[in-house]
Amino acid sequence: MDKTNLTVIEKIKQASQGLRGTIADGLLDDLTGAISEEDQALIKFHGMYQQDDRDRREERSAKKLERLYSFMIRLRLPGGLLTPEQWMAIHDIAGENTTGVIKITTRQTIQLHGLLKSKIKPTILAFSEARLDSIATCGDINRNVICAAHPGQSPLHAQVHAYAGKISELLMPKTRAYYEIWLDEEKIADKKQEEDPLYQDRYLPRKFKIAIAIPPNNDIDLFTNDIGLIAIVESGQLMGFNIAVGGGLSTTHGNPATYARLGSVIGFVAGETNLLKAVYEIVTIQRDYGNRTDRKLARLKYTVDKLGLEWFKKELESRMGFDLQSPRPYSFTDRKDYYGWKKNEQGNWFYTPFIENGRITDEAGHPLKSALLAIAQTGKCLFRFTGNQNLILADIKPEDKKELDLILEKFGILAHTAAASSIRKNAMACVAFNTCPLALAEAQRYLPSLLGKIEPILDKHGLRDQNIITRMTGCPNGCARPYAAEIGFVGTAYGHYNLHLGGDHQGTRLNRIYRENLDETAILTELDQLLGVFSQERNPSESFGDFSVRKGWV
Repeated sequence: MDKTNLTVIEKIKQASQGLRGTIADGLLDDLTGAISEEDQALIKFHGMYQQDDRDRREERSAKKLERLYSFMIRLRLPGGLLTPEQWMAIHDIAGENTTGVIKITTRQTIQLHGLLKSKIKPTILAFSEARLDSIATCGDINRNVICAAHPGQSPLHAQVHAYAGKISELLMPKTRAYYEIWLDEEKIADKKQEEDPLYQDRYLPRKFKIAIAIPPNNDIDLFTNDIGLIAIVESGQLMGFNIAVGGGLSTTHGNPATYARLGSVIGFVAGETNLLKAVYEIVTIQRDYGNRTDRKLARLKYTVDKLGLEWFKKELESRMGFDLQSPRPYSFTDRKDYYGWKKNEQGNWFYTPFIENGRITDEAGHPLKSALLAIAQTGKCLFRFTGNQNLILADIKPEDKKELDLILEKFGILAHTAAASSIRKNAMACVAFNTCPLALAEAQRYLPSLLGKIEPILDKHGLRDQNIITRMTGCPNGCARPYAAEIGFVGTAYGHYNLHLGGDHQGTRLNRIYRENLDETAILTELDQLLGVFSQERNPSESFGDFSVRKGWV
């Protein structure tokens, strides 16, 4: 690795004194709603991004006002699990300190937007009182570890799910900066107590994502992660995990050196100690060999491709001190959330409502936020997030199901979920405008209306009930995983998108660009033609993505 031409971010990390920088001083500057550029890089490791309201830039510029700065904060929730008490705390925090909207992310957690600089410390303190934190949910570090969401997927779900917490804890940074800056913990005088053998003083070259799946449902898009762990269950026993490495979707328009990649399975590991060792050493390889001179080429996928899978596997085995076993057989058949009421083998009930693009708020005729608060106040269920921006009301005792069902009916949640079309239930969008600084086009604010124009086309061709996976992002970074969709929309400019086709239902094939830089009229014209052909020529049970490939459209 070239150590002579490090990026600016690399230099900031190494000079940050354990991610402290000048954040504490910046908080005291009430002349601006922003913090310094260097601290903007560091605050990500504390779970936050500085943003501004892009809808109001021109207005404020005309008045010679500073941009309307605020922060987005994201929680660390390994496996996406909350108690009802924690949900009530988040509800209150969102209402008091942010826009009030609770946004479910694609990584089984929530983020809150519109957090003013003066409200950051009170917010993090309130999180801490609810036994929550935002450590390491952004930045060049291991992010929130995600896991198969629904306990009904396997009798061993709890055993597999526990690994999300164990891996998260294993890969936590050792610096106490978060606790000093936000929770007023006394600074540790002995620097040796903060020595971090994993991250050292440079952390990782880029963000790092880990996911755990339980076949046959690949609900968390396992292969889009830097590390994917596939639970192997035989005769009712968890035997271990197949390990996949090198997944990642972020690209850059006009830069052919960047590309989306699905993870490659390199072997099988049995036993908790060996698995945690394997995960840890994969991270150390990326730490030592990842690209620190070009952030666009810094993810693990580029390290794997540059050095080769065989080299990577041998280096991993050398660092672990034992060999990987041959991958065990497995099969993915679906990539979905289980909407409505479901029961697991223990007899507990689970309800998954339809939450469009993960936005929890009260809208006219659909008071979802109030409904979830009323449910949390009963104390009779847990809250589990999915990797598809949804929420499962979970672990409901049989005797409590009726009470919660009446609340869902009272607030119209049952009817809203039942009325949602298949394409809406299988759609996702990133935040994009008005807060994401990288957005080139709309996503979550636009996709619902676009789907409203696609639904009549589906009706026209008799495809209303087709489970077509559709995703939209406002830029090519891929936060809503558009490159793994059957129909993907990737923003190129305001109102324009590249149209991608050909992902599969199992999450084992990327799509490809079909048409570039389309506006809405062109999108609808293309889809009308494509769906018409699909309706007439598809094989029984053939998915739209498979059909797109068979027809040679991509």
